[in-house]
Amino acid sequence: MIKLTFIREFSFVVDVIALREVAIHDLLGRDPVKLDCELINSFIEDKVVMITGAGGSIGSEMCRQIGQFTPKTLILIERAENGLFFVERELRERFSNINIRAYICDIADRNRVEQLFETRRPDVVIHAAAHKHVPLMESNPGEAVKNNVMGTRVIAETADKFATRHFVMISTDKAVNPTSIMGSSKRLAEMVIQAMNKRSKTDFVTVRFGNVLGSSGSVIPIFREQIAAGGPVTVTHPEMRRYFMTIPEASQLVLQAAAMGRGGEVFVLDMGEPVKIVDLARDLITLSGFRPDEDIEVRFTGIRPGEKLFEELAISGEDMQPTRHPKIGIWKNVPADETALNAVLRQLLAVADKKDNRDKIIELIKEVVPEYVGDIDSMKLHEEHTVNNGNNNTSNQTAN
Repeated sequence: MIKLTFIREFSFVVDVIALREVAIHDLLGRDPVKLDCELINSFIEDKVVMITGAGGSIGSEMCRQIGQFTPKTLILIERAENGLFFVERELRERFSNINIRAYICDIADRNRVEQLFETRRPDVVIHAAAHKHVPLMESNPGEAVKNNVMGTRVIAETADKFATRHFVMISTDKAVNPTSIMGSSKRLAEMVIQAMNKRSKTDFVTVRFGNVLGSSGSVIPIFREQIAAGGPVTVTHPEMRRYFMTIPEASQLVLQAAAMGRGGEVFVLDMGEPVKIVDLARDLITLSGFRPDEDIEVRFTGIRPGEKLFEELAISGEDMQPTRHPKIGIWKNVPADETALNAVLRQLLAVADKKDNRDKIIELIKEVVPEYVGDIDSMKLHEEHTVNNGNNNTSNQTAN
């Protein structure tokens, strides 16, 4: 094994192979969730399956998982050219027996989306395309509206128009009592999906989960880069906690929910106990062969705009109901009034591209997502939450 090397002119140079030897499961703090592969197989086998956001971390893993269940055709939808190029090449090498079609497409481009649905006629749509980074969406709220909300509506309405049998939207724990533009945009997207389900023959369901270990832009790749550079490893706050799952777990959950769903459900995964981000950082430093705070500094940088200390993703409580799988619950809620929702969506679309639109976007979102508390002191909110609720099942999301 190549050892860590000290270079005088620079800092630490860490062998990338050594860093990759850190098993994601060692950081998870629990056993991976096992799902019903037979049920998933009956759902996917010989079907035409479309994945939006196919070049992203979750979307590409969805493609890998689906490929194991021999769909008739795998349709990859992605607007980022490089991501699409690499995932298509990988899939063609791994699944030479599957008909794979890759298309560059912005999900908010209705004409392009309808063209692809008319040509390919998917039986199943896995909707993974979204803007996910909280601080970026705080400063680009119109893009969150256009991609996460309007893009979801375009894909969902097109699936209904072309009689897709099953539609699964990937959501996030940040949609629960959101404090960010990103989280509230995903909550709006959930509402769009539930509204569509009430008037469509397509089965529309949503799957919520927390942070995904090792996904692009998440804490593990960032921590690895920081360790390789000799530190510091940056963490926003010593009490920042998140629920975590592996990329395969997340992808399998989506397929499990799709196979179980009958339409209108918001599925939630039991992800165990939340993990302190600082503990995750120190564990990764240790597993990489260093001593935290001695060889590699851990530095706190402060909570970023829109972030929470805790996220909420419990599958127990009066607003949850069990399913046939012990690790999956269904969130019970009353779908939004579609007339009021559509009125807000029209106004959001009208202001999405306007200058200085942030305050207006927040005002409109609050009309249909009253639990959204934007521009708050997250630290104060969660200190109060901790005092009032102790270690109640609050959840976590990507923050480093």
